[in-house]
Amino acid sequence: MAPPAARLARLSRTVSFSACHRLHSKALSDEENIKLFGKCNNPNGHGHNYKVIVTVRGEIDPVSGMVINLTDLKEYMQEAIMEPLDHKNLDKDVPYFAEVVSTTENVAVFIWENLKRLLPMGTLYKVKVYETDQNIVIYKGEETISEK
Repeated sequence: MAPPAARLARLSRTVSFSACHRLHSKALSDEENIKLFGKCNNPNGHGHNYKVIVTVRGEIDPVSGMVINLTDLKEYMQEAIMEPLDHKNLDKDVPYFAEVVSTTENVAVFIWENLKRLLPMGTLYKVKVYETDQNIVIYKGEETISEK
């Protein structure tokens, strides 16, 4: 009997973290920042309860039946997301955001880059960050939009 064909699957895991930030670009004047970011430019910042869904992909291992061990994924997410971001002021406590505006788009990129260093190569598929129920960013590692 022939061995079964390799099957690909995607596996997702969710974590939530709380953090505060201020949307403010050093490249803009104070007036331009207020005009662009509105109340999110409050000098005292504001907070969110973020939800992050990380999706990995790969072949289902014929022995373990898994794409990745969930215990390993949980540990990677703890190191890449929870430790650097949970209960932090993103702009003051996370060096990455000293020079990068702490938008949800950039939070997703930060998480992607952290996870990419930890996960087996080629397994990270998608990072989905909910800043609120209405504001959601999906990042899949693309660096630029190609010209047509």
